[in-house]
Amino acid sequence: MIDGCEKKGIDLQNLKKMNIAALVSGGVDSSMVVHMLKEQGYTPNIFYIRIGMENEEGYIDCPAEEDIEITSFIAKQYGCPFEEVNLHKEYWDNVVKYTIESVSKGLTPNPDIMCNKLIKFGAFDQRWGKDFDRIATGHYATTDEIDGIQFLATAKDPVKDQTDFLSQLTYPQIAKVMFPIGHLMKSEVRQMAAAAHLPSATRKDSQGICFLGKINYNDFLRRYLGEREGKIVELETGKVLGTHKGYWFHTIGQRKGLFLSGGPWFVVKKDIEENVLYVSQGYDPETQYATEFNLDGFEYLSKDIWGNFTTKDVKFKIRHTPEFAQGHLIRTADGGYHMISDKRIQGVAAGQYCTIYDNDAHLVVASGMISERL
Repeated sequence: MIDGCEKKGIDLQNLKKMNIAALVSGGVDSSMVVHMLKEQGYTPNIFYIRIGMENEEGYIDCPAEEDIEITSFIAKQYGCPFEEVNLHKEYWDNVVKYTIESVSKGLTPNPDIMCNKLIKFGAFDQRWGKDFDRIATGHYATTDEIDGIQFLATAKDPVKDQTDFLSQLTYPQIAKVMFPIGHLMKSEVRQMAAAAHLPSATRKDSQGICFLGKINYNDFLRRYLGEREGKIVELETGKVLGTHKGYWFHTIGQRKGLFLSGGPWFVVKKDIEENVLYVSQGYDPETQYATEFNLDGFEYLSKDIWGNFTTKDVKFKIRHTPEFAQGHLIRTADGGYHMISDKRIQGVAAGQYCTIYDNDAHLVVASGMISERL
């Protein structure tokens, strides 16, 4: 069953006539996508997307050769066409450039969100995916069809749910996606992969930002933004506590890496113009929290299901976490959007994306970028 098709009464025979492109990375999740599609009567075309920065001097790519070897093995094992595609330039021009520019403005970027929107379901679809009816991936998410419109919906496994990373997809992209493992727990995926003797069954999940390979994130920022010494100031007293090498190396809510005595200290504010970090002391300072923030670029993913409203009760996330926050989405008189959380949230920072769900935490309804914490 794919995303509950049998439950919805969708004609599986017609589905099996579709041409499917499966994006496979060599990990257990995307490998299981191929296994499940084949069991359901499909023979997907397998694609491995190379996006690492191995073409840039000084970079060591993600373990691409090992990934490709496993993906090629999976393709042969299941009799699927396989193609390696290079989207290095597109990734650099869109995702890496976005990351550098966001950090330089003092924002907190999310490269994974941009990779999904602009690369996996963007550039890939424009060049290769356009020839296929569906694009299948190993994301932990599902879809739900309401009145003939496909919506992005949460996965069965709350810990692995990746809908926040998919929350900038457009409706044409959502209408084409397939998430074959979204109705499974991660433990179930591992067990099924072992039973199928997949070479990736016990492979560890990838961590960090893939395009960096073995390059440290701060070293990456230093390469493109350099260093500029600035003051670290206690917010409450105005006392200068030390110095830093550039605000772009630090994020709101950060505790480690400040090298200050008498802590713990948390970064609670940044002055971009003056290159000043403001910090607060203590294990749980109130200044590291916020309950209200404004949103820019607010967009409904599939359809506006709420119509005109002033206040709407919603669930939301501002970072990758199993827990949903409860809040009130406010539409302001000037057409803007404002979020009020029922509980205080740590580390709210401009540049983060707020993923907004219905009050049942099932459908992903909308998203927007945090422009200001209040």
